Amino acid sequence: MVTQIRNRLLPFLVVLLIAISAFAQDESDYYEIITLPTPEGVAFEVGGMALMPDGAMAIAIRKGEVWLLENPYEEDLESLRYRRIAMALHEPLGLLYHEGDLYTTQRSELTRLRDLDGDRVIDEYETVSNAWGVTGNYHEYAYGPALDGEGRFWITLNQTIGVTVAKDDNAWRGWGVAIDSDGTMTPMCAGMRSPCGVGSNGIGDVFFTDQQGEWVPTNSLHQLRRGVFYGHAVSLASCDREGSPLTHPGKVPSGIPIPEVRSALPDFRPPAVWFPYRKAGMSATGIVNANSGGRFGPFDDQLFVGDFTMALINRVALEKVNGEYQGAVFSFRRGFQCAIVRMATGTDGSLFVGETNRGWNSAGRTSYGLERVIWKEKNPFEIKTMHATPDGFRLTFTETVDQKTAMNPDNYQLSSYTYLYHARYGSDEVDAKMLDVRNVSVTSDRLSATLTVDGLREGYVHELSAEGVRSAAGAPLLHSTGYYTLNAIPER
Repeated sequence: MVTQIRNRLLPFLVVLLIAISAFAQDESDYYEIITLPTPEGVAFEVGGMALMPDGAMAIAIRKGEVWLLENPYEEDLESLRYRRIAMALHEPLGLLYHEGDLYTTQRSELTRLRDLDGDRVIDEYETVSNAWGVTGNYHEYAYGPALDGEGRFWITLNQTIGVTVAKDDNAWRGWGVAIDSDGTMTPMCAGMRSPCGVGSNGIGDVFFTDQQGEWVPTNSLHQLRRGVFYGHAVSLASCDREGSPLTHPGKVPSGIPIPEVRSALPDFRPPAVWFPYRKAGMSATGIVNANSGGRFGPFDDQLFVGDFTMALINRVALEKVNGEYQGAVFSFRRGFQCAIVRMATGTDGSLFVGETNRGWNSAGRTSYGLERVIWKEKNPFEIKTMHATPDGFRLTFTETVDQKTAMNPDNYQLSSYTYLYHARYGSDEVDAKMLDVRNVSVTSDRLSATLTVDGLREGYVHELSAEGVRSAAGAPLLHSTGYYTLNAIPER
């Protein structure tokens, strides 16, 4: 009898296993990571990357050099050619090519690097601006520059950590500053802790990432704007300096939920997105705009954001509601060899990833290096975007969906939570609540689904799981979870 049952079940089990294996998928099926060799004997700790007009990649490393990878798209990796083109810099943590020259931010200045004779080696190091304070504290990093739509350079300045210093020595620490082409520096915004990533989107708006710590409950992505306070209270010490666009608010509250901070501090603006801790990385870093004309898959005009500790890249899809950015975070690619610090897009649309763990812990198998991500010319089934509506969210997909699974409200789980604003390090998720997905409608082209949701809350992260949704071909989502920061609910 047992043998008969086993014989009847065997064909069914074989079919089931074939079906499962047919839809078994991995990020590497769509995006391949290639580890590139780096110059022998050089601690290639990448701090900045810039694409040159001829397709070469300029790379700044932490110990003060700039190298040129002359043929970055060479398939024969042993044939890659590097040339050192600059040296004696002080921990450059950004690199930009602009109007014929390279620009880098050292700890104490924005520097213009000029090749005067055309031999591709830097001949002149020109100080553009050095109008911020430096004490020698280990945490006083300076990041950038990024160029905005008006042609200004933006730089973000790390907060001094762990010591008391003379007020005049660390001017504008924890601030974002803009520098004109003539070197004039204008303090623009305050409240940063460790704003490691600086980058712009396709229309010239500039963003920065900040990392969890005191006053910063979890990692975040903000738009850089004049007169805005982002939360880190120590930076307010520079509010009484000449040129400050902010007035010190007086006593700063501590221990209140994030949605209440704006009422207490009128200049405070929440981030465009929060990166829920561990779920979406642990230390956000470099920003790059995915604008490759479809040569890097279906995510044009979205932002890729690196992560240091977990050595991964997240994808951010933004929108504007009531004039302010907000949006959703999705996983993109894991499995890099080391902490990601900087990224740059190549002429072929591939993504170059510069890495260094700088002696801190990170996932991976090495301490520094360079990798390249190549799209394998097939789209993963993903939630491409997540837009807020007056009574829920509209999801768009990279592939057509199976109508039955996409229209089933039980295939979507949604919760919301926020964080505490306080002087302590980080915050747990607080005031969590499950929400009811009451109805789902699918467009006729089966590329979008609109969720009607009860209980939306402004100022909260809304975490969505759509694990039960399938593509028209029967495939599950490669990444079924998204995290939407709902700063404002759109009006009807």
